[in-house]
Amino acid sequence: MKFPILLILFFISAFSATAAKPVKIYNELYRPQFHFSPEINWQNDPNGLVFYKGEYHLFYQYNPFGNEWGYMHWGHAISTDLVHWEQLPIALFPDNDSKDKEVCTEFSGSGLVDENNVTGLQKGDEKTILLFYTSQKCGQRLAYSNDKGRTWTKYEKNPIIAFNETDDARDPKVIWHEANKQFVMVLYRKPDNDEKQKGISFYTSKNLIDWEYKSHLPGFFECPDLVELPVNRRADDKKWVLFNGDGSYLIGTFNGEKFVTESPKLPGDLGLNYYATQTWSNIPEADGRTIQIAWMKGGEYPKMPFNGQMTFPCVLSLKKFTDGIRLIRKPVKEIELLHGKGEVWENKNLIPGINKNLTHKVDNDCMHIIGSFKIKTVDTFGFVVRLDKKNNGTEIMYNVKSKTLTCLGNSVIVEPIDGTLKLEILLDRSSIEIFANDGSAVMSSCFIPNENANGIYLFNTGGELLVEKLEIYPMKSIWQIEK
Repeated sequence: MKFPILLILFFISAFSATAAKPVKIYNELYRPQFHFSPEINWQNDPNGLVFYKGEYHLFYQYNPFGNEWGYMHWGHAISTDLVHWEQLPIALFPDNDSKDKEVCTEFSGSGLVDENNVTGLQKGDEKTILLFYTSQKCGQRLAYSNDKGRTWTKYEKNPIIAFNETDDARDPKVIWHEANKQFVMVLYRKPDNDEKQKGISFYTSKNLIDWEYKSHLPGFFECPDLVELPVNRRADDKKWVLFNGDGSYLIGTFNGEKFVTESPKLPGDLGLNYYATQTWSNIPEADGRTIQIAWMKGGEYPKMPFNGQMTFPCVLSLKKFTDGIRLIRKPVKEIELLHGKGEVWENKNLIPGINKNLTHKVDNDCMHIIGSFKIKTVDTFGFVVRLDKKNNGTEIMYNVKSKTLTCLGNSVIVEPIDGTLKLEILLDRSSIEIFANDGSAVMSSCFIPNENANGIYLFNTGGELLVEKLEIYPMKSIWQIEK
């Protein structure tokens, strides 16, 4: 009788060990399958975006203790292709051993590679990666790594810009200004606690440690970014773009110390959930892209172990239109790495009440939709995505008369080009990103679809619509599924 008893005890022990081990599947009902999200707990702003030796580093505001904002640390992930992400240990912990929900916790900031060791912090053969961040109510601070970002050390003479209780300084973004051969920091501030002065201050430095104030531009709030972009891809015609926390932007000139505006403040995104944009530093010249990502602020993920996701990485450019220069945003080409076997339709003329749903065979909860539509006599057209068997779903609709593209209650005016409207849609389990006319208008929104609602319906009302070309690809998961 001893053998069966021992066998039973063995199985109980084995089952207990297996049950105690956490299962990481990244396959929950509302888990984004090709947008970044943390394994568990709260995530907000992207921080410290930097490229070094084939790796894109993504840091982010992170609460390791729960699904609510507070107790900010810097989470950390890396990617070699901008789509597949490997979670690394927490990079930055609160300063002064703070246990407070806010004081001395790690607010937002940026990253940069110290290519020429101007800080003198390099030890060994690897270039030093620097992280500039706000230690809330404890000043602007610096951390660095000499091992490709695997471990981090706080600069011993922190803060590099002291805390001022009459100010609300935070979210430093540091760039190299080639023309002046110096570094520039753009920092959100509220001088003298004056609401009217809330805006962006500009600082300069030769060594990335000692910073000198130069100028201030009111009218901004949080998470600034500053990039130089060619207009219409012309290397001899460049403009500077200054970003606000909500993704809105100004176009102008920048001499290394002062920004001069040449445009009104323009919206960067017309969706429901888009905030805290930031671009990657140190992208190689051979690549040449300016790559941006943002937090999908306000998204909801009922009963999920995580709270937060990023937008899909996008390439920025400037294009001249009849009403001025505007920002263009398009998904990075690496998105094609996630394509499954898709469906393609060309030159399909749709007549209301006659044609069946062109896309009736498509059945997936994650899709990349690319379409070019010739507007003939149609009044409205669009898609109903995440369609269930009762014909409930989320509508993406273009109204020809008002020239408005609408989704989830938000609208943006989009002018057809030569009678054609182009749409590119990234549909994930809890988000929809719509890029109209090659990224000239963008809407990024979170949503909560019905369970087991994986259909899609292409509709048109009032007249004919020519589908010049429509591609729909099911999207592979970026996560390694563990069962």
